[in-house]
Amino acid sequence: MTTAVIVDDEKRARTFLKGHLNTFCPEVKIVAEAENVSSAIKAIRDFNPELVFLDIKMPDGTGFDVIEKLRTEDESQELKFKIIFTTAFDQYAIKAIKFSALDYLLKPIDPEELLTALKKNKINLPASNINDNIDVLIGNIKQLSDSNKRIVLNTSNKAYIYQINEIIRCESSGSYTIFHIKNAEPILISKSLGEAEELLKEHQFERIHKSHLINLSYMRAFIKNDGGFVEMQNGDKIPVSNRKREYLMQLLRAF
Repeated sequence: MTTAVIVDDEKRARTFLKGHLNTFCPEVKIVAEAENVSSAIKAIRDFNPELVFLDIKMPDGTGFDVIEKLRTEDESQELKFKIIFTTAFDQYAIKAIKFSALDYLLKPIDPEELLTALKKNKINLPASNINDNIDVLIGNIKQLSDSNKRIVLNTSNKAYIYQINEIIRCESSGSYTIFHIKNAEPILISKSLGEAEELLKEHQFERIHKSHLINLSYMRAFIKNDGGFVEMQNGDKIPVSNRKREYLMQLLRAF
């Protein structure tokens, strides 16, 4: 049995989520509900749950405020519970959550997505080890400069944290992606290249081939013969698809 607290300013949303949990996830026991930042902090303190469903926007603040206040008040400054964020579509917040490799559910919550999120929480890092992810999340929320934003890359046994501008390129490997990092060994994570592209495309990353996503900041040269390929600053040579060739040349002319 997993003890959980639901934090949401809408009673209807709390009722729907509790109903889904009772029907599809009876192993999750709701021990308390809260409707704002202050009542969320009290409920988490009083009931010490293993899991918190945390709404992002509330009348007196945000779910991120709940996290910061709880960590500030704890001497160890660490959370002892796992988090699944719940939110209506908020692109900026969702992007920050994705970069931190934490879980979220879009409202209205779909039962299948709920089950998937709970399954991921069972096999991911224990609650005591999520605080690095939380650091990345809070740092990125506060960070004004994109160049300093960080990303968590989870492998089967370790979580790596890098600045986005340290990623040279990403390479497809079936349903996995290899992240090539400046001055570090490549990292294989269970994320498709399409997911990586969606996460990084606003940060000067370009999909130049069905199997390759590159950071344009690390591009040294575009070789037009032999079908066309890009040479990266680390010496890697990446093919360019015919469909992307002209587009890439237009990008280079715009620099």
